[in-house]
Parts: sequence; structure tokens; C-alpha cells
Amino acid sequence: MTILETRGLGRTFGALRAVADVSLRVETGELRALIGPNGAGKTTLFHLISGLLAPTSGQVAFRGDDVTALAAPARCRRGISRTFQITSIFPELSVLENVRIAVQLKAGGNFRLLGGRALLEASERRARDSLGALGLLDRAREPAAMLPHGDQRLLEIAMALAQQPELLLLDEPTQGLSPEDTAATVAVIRRIARERRVTILLVEHDMDVVFDLADRVSVLHFGQLIAEGTPDAIRGNLDVQTAYLGGPE
Repeated sequence: MTILETRGLGRTFGALRAVADVSLRVETGELRALIGPNGAGKTTLFHLISGLLAPTSGQVAFRGDDVTALAAPARCRRGISRTFQITSIFPELSVLENVRIAVQLKAGGNFRLLGGRALLEASERRARDSLGALGLLDRAREPAAMLPHGDQRLLEIAMALAQQPELLLLDEPTQGLSPEDTAATVAVIRRIARERRVTILLVEHDMDVVFDLADRVSVLHFGQLIAEGTPDAIRGNLDVQTAYLGGPE
């Protein structure tokens, strides 16, 4: 079953075509990587899929429903959650509070007095479950700002995972990480995909990570989708080699 489909999706900024006529299909349960040189339009495409940007042309369908007109919060409630290229957390709040807020935001930020305690307890249970999945439960009461960079990246994934998405968009999850933290993050992503059965669309610059994790790989270049296939097929694709290196290796 196709969980995500973009149809002729495009976005321009003045004369710049950041994303141009992208038609992409991601199947349920798949771990798909989206790669491309700097400036290829990867993050812009993520913004279009998650609802942070409106497209200039084309549509976005989620589980067969056209969600093009829905804003980001509505898409989140439908089952699309994401992380960002630059870590996006509340540094002054505790680790647990960061994740609990993410849960409450998906519910519409409901802080009603009647039933508020039950909602708070339910959101905290879900937050703790997500932190446990990411190995951060023992740091739940610490300020998020005190976490090392690698754990802050994991915290952002925990915030997205706690929203119980069907589709999880991860934007450069290993950016700025040491080799040791990168290996740990890769292991976490692989475990999430297996145990939580969540579909993952991953933007990643580290080709070792891409070829280690992805079931299939899609390649953007100057906003256009130029290749799709298995990691082995993409590794040997001449168009991809030209986009990255100016020609075959």
C-alpha cells in the first residue's frame, strides 16, 4: 500500500525552482532515503510534504487522501511527524517536558481544566515510552540544554515518535554527530522501523548511513527527481555519479 505520494509537486521562489515536478511514491513500512547534492531541494520537499510550505504546483496524498490544502498541524494529526535539519527542541525545559509537549501539540494543545489531569498523565506515559525507545529515559528530568548534541538529536526523534506517526520524516538525523553517535543513531532508526513499524523517509548526507539503512533511495538534483532504486542500483547509477562527482568514478 502506498502511504505517501507526491504528484507533479513543485515550489518556486521567484525565478528559483526549488522543487520541480516531483512525483514520488513511498510504500507502507518502507525506509526510504532522499539524497542529493547541497541545494538539491531536499529540505524544501520535506517542507512541502509536512505542510510547512504550500506547493506552487502539484499535490501531496497521504494514505490515498489529498492533504495538499492541510497545514502542518493537521497533517501531524493525520499521522505525519518530522524532525529538522537544525535541532529543534525547547532547551530550557526538561527532556520529559519536551516530549510531553509534542504529544499535547498533536492532540491540539488541549490543556482544558476538565479532564486536564487525565490528559497530562496519558501524555506523560506516552512521552516516557518514547524516551525509553530512544534510550533517554534516565535523563528525563534533566534540562534538554544539558544533553550532548547526539542525545539532543535523539530527543528530537523521540518528540516526533511520541506523536505516534505512521510516516516519520527525518531531516539529516546524523548531521554534526561523531562516528560513534552516528552509529548509535543508525541503530536507533533501524530499531524504530522494525519495532514500531513506522514508515520512514530520511534525508541524509552520509552515504554510508544511506546505503546501510535504506530499502530504496530517491535522488534529487536541481529540484528534480533524477533516479530511484535500491542502494546498489543507485551506487552504480551514472546520472547520480554525475550529479555528485561530475562523472563516473
